[in-house]
Amino acid sequence: MAATLITRNLPKNPGPAGWNRLLPAAAPSQIVQGAITADWLIIGGGFAGLSAARRLAQLGGRDERIILLEAGRIGEGPAGRNSGFMIDLPHVLSSDDYAGNLGNDRTQLVLNRRAIEFALDAGDEYGLDDEIIAQSGKINGAATARGMAANIAYARHLDQLGEPYELLDEAAMRERCGTGYYRHGLYTPGTVMLHPAAYVRGLAEALANGAPRVQICEDSPVLGMDHSHGIWQAKMAEGSVSAPRVIMAMNGHVESFGFFKRRLVHLFLYASMTEALDSDAVRRLGGTPRWGVTPSDPIGSTIRRISGRSGDRIIVRNQSTYASSMEVPDRLAARKMAHHERCFAARFGMLTGTAMEYSWGGKLCLSLNDVPAFGEIEDGMFSACCQNGLGTARGTLSGMLAADLASGNLRDNHQSLHTMLAAPPPKKLPPEPLASIGASLTLAWREFRAGREL
Repeated sequence: MAATLITRNLPKNPGPAGWNRLLPAAAPSQIVQGAITADWLIIGGGFAGLSAARRLAQLGGRDERIILLEAGRIGEGPAGRNSGFMIDLPHVLSSDDYAGNLGNDRTQLVLNRRAIEFALDAGDEYGLDDEIIAQSGKINGAATARGMAANIAYARHLDQLGEPYELLDEAAMRERCGTGYYRHGLYTPGTVMLHPAAYVRGLAEALANGAPRVQICEDSPVLGMDHSHGIWQAKMAEGSVSAPRVIMAMNGHVESFGFFKRRLVHLFLYASMTEALDSDAVRRLGGTPRWGVTPSDPIGSTIRRISGRSGDRIIVRNQSTYASSMEVPDRLAARKMAHHERCFAARFGMLTGTAMEYSWGGKLCLSLNDVPAFGEIEDGMFSACCQNGLGTARGTLSGMLAADLASGNLRDNHQSLHTMLAAPPPKKLPPEPLASIGASLTLAWREFRAGREL
């Protein structure tokens, strides 16, 4: 069989990747030059791709060569642009309170915790400290009566699952977060909080330096692929990589290669990060030095406070755009990100005058039926894509399980792999322009309904 795949376009993420700007400048990138051969090719340097590389390095023989390609710089793409919540509990973004079907949620709990165990183990192995990865839990914050009702409903769901939680009243929320904006909270202990750019860069550096057979090439976008006589060849501007087995780990960008056409929902989410707070601002804010709040309404605002080497800062994430083209106009992104200043002012009036230092957007991918784009999609080619807005946990899981599947390691992950492979394919989208109109109207309605939770 011979096949040729042509990459149609590259996703474009608006604004600077704020998390990455907090880190020291990366060393110059190593790009693909000339013809390279390998045993494994991984395309994508986010959570899925790096997890696949680590898993292959754990499983493979000493002589197996692994090449990972990243179109840009690691930490600059979507993996370095999220809010850094690696959530263990059910977190269905299309629901009103994150809860899904009880049986499905029990299954997803097991999968999420496999991913968290893998990430925490990587943190220990590679010496990533608790500013980069720590299992510190998170809070569902509610600012309205409707939000409080969603929290209570979710707590009942957690009771059915046998999962621990703590309900927080308004005073407890103020004590933790320093703001009186929230009327209620639901704390759960299992979420891992990441500095996402530091985590993916830490994995990449450790793999490249500690596993001689792993080579990471950045600034190396794949422009096309050929398959002939059992070998895949990825073509770049200045070279190529040939390998018999490929793991596609680029989330929604897999559609640009012709796979899962009209089955993936492409969204951009937006975030802003304040300048470092001075000692007086820290005193006025109060609360604890580090915390994370997800909204009781899944469409609301995610808020984080960080402290340490990067300074004391607040991160605000809200607003979304449907973009089937995988890019958004700069003026639209700027308008979306301007909302963050209003959101910040409503919650942190004691910090008037604090500026947003970085604002950015990042692309994520969903399916209508909340399933991954996972499995063998061509002979020797495996997909670890479509993380349904939960790229930290589900991306990690997809990458490690794709490596197991592709290498034939079914023993260690039989049940997890069975679950992933048993999922139906992503549901087909309506034709355009119905899909764009429907998605945009749904997002607008849900944002309006969220009210003060947004």
